[in-house]
Amino acid sequence: MKKWLSLIIAVCLVGAVFTGCARSQDVTQETAEVIRGDLTISVSVSGNLETPHKTDLSFGTTGMVAEVLVDEGGRVVKGQLLAKLEASSLELSVEMAQARYESAQTDYEIAENKLMQTIYPHYTNTYATDLPGTWLALEEAQDNLKEAQELLEQGKTEEAQALLELVEAGLTKAQRKSQSRTWALPLSVKLAELQTDQAKTALDVAELELAKARVELGKATITASFDGIVTDIYINEGQQLSSMTYANPAICLLDPSEIKMNGVIDEMDISKLKLGQEADIILDALPDKEVKGRVTFISQAGTIQAGVVSYKTTVTLENPDEELRDGMSATAEIIIDRHENVLLIPNRAIQGSWDSPWVEVLADEQVEQRRVELGLSDGIKTEVLSGLEEGESVIFPESQLPFRMFGG
Repeated sequence: MKKWLSLIIAVCLVGAVFTGCARSQDVTQETAEVIRGDLTISVSVSGNLETPHKTDLSFGTTGMVAEVLVDEGGRVVKGQLLAKLEASSLELSVEMAQARYESAQTDYEIAENKLMQTIYPHYTNTYATDLPGTWLALEEAQDNLKEAQELLEQGKTEEAQALLELVEAGLTKAQRKSQSRTWALPLSVKLAELQTDQAKTALDVAELELAKARVELGKATITASFDGIVTDIYINEGQQLSSMTYANPAICLLDPSEIKMNGVIDEMDISKLKLGQEADIILDALPDKEVKGRVTFISQAGTIQAGVVSYKTTVTLENPDEELRDGMSATAEIIIDRHENVLLIPNRAIQGSWDSPWVEVLADEQVEQRRVELGLSDGIKTEVLSGLEEGESVIFPESQLPFRMFGG
């Protein structure tokens, strides 16, 4: 009986061995080709598009809306008139202020001309010239100069030097006399001066009144503060604006030439970001559109929500077009590193450790274990610096865990 039991066990073991061998031979090993391509390491930032140059324009005074001169979606240029109130009274105030200013200007010119034609012929602006004193000082300097020349011809240099010093002093005295008032002005000149000052004051007041009238008239109009597109119009012609409503937004204007994506980035990735890094922006509404940008802001202050720390980040888009809209959801892949035209293999094929990685290569139906030198990795593919050639096939291990340093 024992012999039969031993025989049955032996037959079962032999059958199991052959069955296992047959199964292992039937299993086809999965492979991947070593290829050339580009490898990019990026960090994702999610957020929304925003046009920083966006503003609501409103009137500065009450009144009835006389005209709306633009349509929604219309392009405008800086300074262009967009809408205005009925402002005939304000326009009249400007005209009257303009007339008063012109009258005051004429009065000032008359007063100034009268002052210039006074009996005191040497009066100029706000000071008088001591003409006799100037002449005497110059005459004295001239005599001293002539005498100094004669002394030099006689070889008397010391006496000549003394006279030259007197000449210099005389010229200084003449200059001082020419810029000083040494006697009181006649009464007629003083009266003409007073009249001129009064006319100048009246002109200044008229100029201020004209400027004030123009400011008030400007409050009854809306002009574009920059080149842009009218996105919304909240007023209608004939609408009466009261003291409670005139300051409400009337027209919304934005500049589509500059668009930014504002988002947040996790604290684990913040150290990888730098200003100026390139970014590929993916839009939820336009998935096929390629948009480029650059990092222009990284906040120094973190925001904590539910124990998660994040930092505000801004990516400014390059050459945005009209398809992009304020508020669109977007994701920016910020480029941390990029290697182009390098050998690549799947991370699943890598075995061993970081210090000593290796792969199995299928060559001529033979499996060869080969050491490799690795470079950049994105967690799915890894750059091979040496050990493999383009077109070779690497084998995915069946039971061994993938190379954990590179993910799986």
